[in-house]
Amino acid sequence: MDQPLEEPRDVVPDEVLHAFRRHLESERNRSEHTVRAYLGDVGAMSHALTESGVAGLADITLADLRSWLGAQSTEGAAPSTIARRSAAARTFLRWAKQTGRISADPSLRLGAPRKGSALPGVLKKAEASDLMELAAVAADDDDPVHIRNRAILELLYASGMRVGELAGLDLDDLDLSQHVARVLGKGAKERTVPFGAPAAEALQGWLDGGRPRLVTAESGPALFLGRRGRRVDQRQVRSVVHDLLSHLPDAADLGPHGLRHSAATHLLEGGADLRVVQELLGHASMATTQIYTHVSVDRLRAAYQQAHPRA
Repeated sequence: MDQPLEEPRDVVPDEVLHAFRRHLESERNRSEHTVRAYLGDVGAMSHALTESGVAGLADITLADLRSWLGAQSTEGAAPSTIARRSAAARTFLRWAKQTGRISADPSLRLGAPRKGSALPGVLKKAEASDLMELAAVAADDDDPVHIRNRAILELLYASGMRVGELAGLDLDDLDLSQHVARVLGKGAKERTVPFGAPAAEALQGWLDGGRPRLVTAESGPALFLGRRGRRVDQRQVRSVVHDLLSHLPDAADLGPHGLRHSAATHLLEGGADLRVVQELLGHASMATTQIYTHVSVDRLRAAYQQAHPRA
């Protein structure tokens, strides 16, 4: 009697994926989102290469990897998605080589389409001002959540911090006398970011007249609280930004990250040094910050073409 055929073993076995997860979490200190994305990409690569007949991890070639990425391009995957998957494959295979799971890294010459430099829309300076005024007017009803929302909007735009960084702030991370906040960024890197007088005023209003009315035994040291007294989460912050922006008829529908982009763009347009903006945003690479100079130049070119008689 014929024996049933065994299912082919995945190119990347589950135990290797688990070890790679531990590496990303413990040694590379990657965020939960990044770990999930990389594991998903490596799992997709493993499945595709298994289906194409690659026998095992040590048998992967550069041609296999290029074929995998090329097939995704043919199927219409966005260049940014292919670039991320290429990065995940390179990170995984470099780790596999370093840990002795393969003798040579086939991804050393693996390229990927360049991600576009386009950013989500940014607010005009007048729109940012109108948004802050809208939040201030809403806070006039003395609802503690509205007072909190004003402080959140002012701090996001003033500091350019990420929404996760803002949600993670504790009371002792804030120094109102110096107008600075201590932020724990990507890779558990700590930085200090400044903010101006309007943000300081909004934060003082929250600490004096908003937070004390929401605080509960579950609040702990969290700076920003939800209506039930627990630490505010990223979803709530996004909802706040979207809701207030919906009342500005001509403004782009941005999330908290759009306020970060707006802060960076307005700083550079105002003459701030690129390295200062890099430090403020917590970018590890200057190349990441330089994208904002492209946006500023594009806006300058558009204004020139609209206004100059010889454009």
